[in-house]
Amino acid sequence: MLQKAKSPRGESSINIIGAGIAGSWQALLFARAGYDVTLHERGDAEMTQATSHWAGGMLAPWCEREASEPVITRLGIRSLDLWREQLPETPFNGSLVVSHPRDRTDFERFAKLTTDHERLDASGIAELEPSLDGRFREALFFAGEGHVEPRAVLPKLHRQLAEAGAAIKFQSDCEPDKIAQEIKNGIVIDCRGLAARESGTRDLRGVKGEMVIIETPEVQLSRPVRLIHPRWPLYIIPRDGNRFMIGATTVEAEDTGVSVRSALELLTAAYAVHPAFAEARIVEIGAGLRPAFPDNLPRIAIDAKRISVNGLYRHGFLLAPALAELTLAYVERGAIDNEVMQCS
Repeated sequence: MLQKAKSPRGESSINIIGAGIAGSWQALLFARAGYDVTLHERGDAEMTQATSHWAGGMLAPWCEREASEPVITRLGIRSLDLWREQLPETPFNGSLVVSHPRDRTDFERFAKLTTDHERLDASGIAELEPSLDGRFREALFFAGEGHVEPRAVLPKLHRQLAEAGAAIKFQSDCEPDKIAQEIKNGIVIDCRGLAARESGTRDLRGVKGEMVIIETPEVQLSRPVRLIHPRWPLYIIPRDGNRFMIGATTVEAEDTGVSVRSALELLTAAYAVHPAFAEARIVEIGAGLRPAFPDNLPRIAIDAKRISVNGLYRHGFLLAPALAELTLAYVERGAIDNEVMQCS
């Protein structure tokens, strides 16, 4: 899997552009490895314009096997270990996959395409999630999976990398090529997502993911619940304050509006999981654009002093730690992961 390449040994200055989930993990691992790290973000500390702001934050490598290449599972499993190492408080309560009788065929297909799950009957579901008592006959329980709240975990990552000695510059709109020309002994890591097209990464596209946040004290969930859907992987993710994120669509479009159809389908999915969601208060509806290459796989592109980490698609929070580890391994010892990395 790994081979040796010429390593840029002696590099100590690392400039990372983009403080979303990909850039934040790059900054954290490089800072903790002793490098002089500066993280640039053109937005403010609230990160409301970042793709990460609209993410689900699911850490579900085995569930993702249903529709992803094996490399996603491989890197995702490694990322789980890194989340545990770097943020030990990350919740790993597992994932629950359910379906209604009419979608039984799709449920069995999902079961065959995924691994590391346990089948639960109605009583097993009720034991894990009392709010779902009597709602479903069967479920798949992926005990090793976890989830994070993106809007809470990003500031936490920023604090940790600052404590590790990294500098964070918000409202710093800079170009990778310009920084690369200015530094004499360092590397630029471009984690800008779709904005990287401004610098020539033309094969990137935006894939819209729409979501809804609702609030109700009538339902309690301890883990993400995926509802098998004929077209989309729909899920309900518990958040603090009796809130739930319902997501997410996968639309080949680059606007950030939410269609009536999508909103209805997301809210209907929540109601199908539990009728009490019908009385929930809608807190927010929005959409983010996930950066994706034509094959929907991540890519680390290396060109002299410039490294680009992009194309995380629907798997940003799942893949970011492992991709940061691969980048660090390249800089430190020239290691190349042939499934992910490209050298110019």
